[in-house]
Amino acid sequence: MDRGARWPIHLALVAVSVAMLVPFYWVLKTSVSGDNIFAYPPSVIPRAPHPFYYVDVWYYIPFARYFLNSVAVSAIAVVANVGLNAMAGFALTRGFAGKSIVLLLFLSCMMVPFQATIIPAYLITGRLGLLDSYLGLALPQCSTIVCIFVFKASFEAVPSSLVDAARIDGLSEFGIIWRVMMPLAKAAVATNVILSFIWSWNNFLWPLIVTRSADMQTLPLGLARFLSYQEDTTGALYAFCVMVLAPGILLFLLAQKQFIQGLAAGATKA
Repeated sequence: MDRGARWPIHLALVAVSVAMLVPFYWVLKTSVSGDNIFAYPPSVIPRAPHPFYYVDVWYYIPFARYFLNSVAVSAIAVVANVGLNAMAGFALTRGFAGKSIVLLLFLSCMMVPFQATIIPAYLITGRLGLLDSYLGLALPQCSTIVCIFVFKASFEAVPSSLVDAARIDGLSEFGIIWRVMMPLAKAAVATNVILSFIWSWNNFLWPLIVTRSADMQTLPLGLARFLSYQEDTTGALYAFCVMVLAPGILLFLLAQKQFIQGLAAGATKA
């Protein structure tokens, strides 16, 4: 197709992109203006913007404590996902008895929603003595099947001769994973980091069940608590949303290229 004939496609893509960014802009605008979202006609440009609503969020609830809790839980989930999923993905690239059954079991488990397994997950967490703890909050997010297949697809792209050479040099299986496979799977690592962080950061149901004290609550629970304190929450609510969304968006923007590569590899290889 001639380059001059592509402008309708580019124009349509720009229009779709603008339409998708409008909600994000509206959230940001309302967070600094406090405009009534039901006002007509709506104001596109914020009138008299100010950061007061962000200050309200910071002082009406212990936002710093909730933020640190979310960071701790997400950090545990990210580290566990990268480590456990890499080992599982590498194992699935090897030949062993019952491999097809394991793959079928993984694919079947992907269709089971977490809500269906939340009771046994709670009982296991309680038996381990991890209720109301950072590790207990992160436990269900420590490994995800989707991210395992992302690593599997990335590792399958590595030539087997390279793995054989590393084994001849005396590297153990763990050494092969961390010193050979992982440096060649940066896209899979970035995909695991982004997905595990966002899923853990935005998780609401599991922290609601596991936490017992207010000091262990994460940001999604803090939002519910904040709404119970405020009556007119238009500007403050959107300010809270911006403060919660900002880390995930920033992380995605920093590693979006590797993230897309990792998902593309998973779509073509897994």
